[in-house]
Amino acid sequence: MTTYLIKGVSVVGGAPTDLLVRDGVVAETGRGLDAPGATVLDADGLVALPGLVDLHTHLREPGREDAETVETGSRAAALGGYTAVCAMANTSPVADTAGVVEQVWRLGREAGLVDVQPIGAVTVGLAGERLAELGAMADSAARVRIFSDDGHCVADPKLMRRALEYVKAFDGIIAQHAEEPRLTEGAQMHEGEVATRLGLTGWPAVAEEAIIARDVLLTEHVGGRLHVCHVSTAGSVEVLRQAKARGVRVTAEVTPHHLLLTDARAETYDPVYKVNPPLRTATDIAALRAALVEGVIDIVATDHAPHAVEDKECEWAYARPGMLGLETALSIVLEVLGPEWDLIAERMSRTPARIAGLDGHGLDPAAGVPANLTLVDPAARRVIEPADLASRSRNTPYARMTLPGRIVATFLRGEPTVLDGKAVK
Repeated sequence: MTTYLIKGVSVVGGAPTDLLVRDGVVAETGRGLDAPGATVLDADGLVALPGLVDLHTHLREPGREDAETVETGSRAAALGGYTAVCAMANTSPVADTAGVVEQVWRLGREAGLVDVQPIGAVTVGLAGERLAELGAMADSAARVRIFSDDGHCVADPKLMRRALEYVKAFDGIIAQHAEEPRLTEGAQMHEGEVATRLGLTGWPAVAEEAIIARDVLLTEHVGGRLHVCHVSTAGSVEVLRQAKARGVRVTAEVTPHHLLLTDARAETYDPVYKVNPPLRTATDIAALRAALVEGVIDIVATDHAPHAVEDKECEWAYARPGMLGLETALSIVLEVLGPEWDLIAERMSRTPARIAGLDGHGLDPAAGVPANLTLVDPAARRVIEPADLASRSRNTPYARMTLPGRIVATFLRGEPTVLDGKAVK
């Protein structure tokens, strides 16, 4: 294993220092370090962050390898500064058995670019009718601890209660896609002025808020752990704030696109802006940003959702919802929050690693800590070109936008997965 000496880097925005990376860990820190035979990286002006952790990634394998594979998605993640991602269960076949989650886990190990932690389905086939093999997935080699029917809501309150109760045995988490389906039938975008003007069926904010309110009550009742996926409305923030004040064990995420883009983007009828939950209003964005800073929303998660060309480049009504996110997430957060490095490390690495129980991740670079880290050039600005992305798909909503920050290097247990902004393998 190659030894690396990273010279003059700012760790989470602190004073410049050197990092000696050897045998998979940060062996030493301090100014003026010397290590004969080490590969020296000049990191003057760069910021070192703990490797980013994404709690919400769609890698599409098995079943939709035309849109993404575990390998291509892992490469995109590494280029985005990630060292660990949690892969959602809506594959084909669905990750609702020990066999499928172990397949995804092994594919991640074979790729060796990031740690891939599978998320298991809550219900068989994501159908919302009976619980999947939660215990078997938890006991599998993949050691699943988070379960989600993401893309579908666990709409049956009795089933949701049973799931929350069941996973308590191994301190598991149910991650809910909060959407009351009877309120969103045929919905195409956020219910509001823009939808009315465009003649598109609206997805009301209350469809999300009602499920979150129900589920925090169920979680409080059974003493379980709830995680709310892709929070998108100001009303949801208030429900979460009240639940946390009561001590409910609930965490929540927001996506980069819900922090930046409004429903006005739909005026172009470009399906790249179709997503679930939909893009909301400027008022919602302001509430989400404030909640992220406050900690009512715990983390940023990408909801990286690659789609094949035929599923996106078609009429709006027929297009699949979802956007790419792994390679642009940090840049969007920098655009929104500015260089608040400690806050960024907390919301994009430390807390998601803690929620997912990912040992060795979410730790600031320091002596003795596993060398899972990323180096960022905060002064760089880059134009997003879809053809340059590592993902197998091209459905980024940020095409030709100029965004701040550039990932210079990413290390996974001391091995570089990205150097000089390029994937190593």
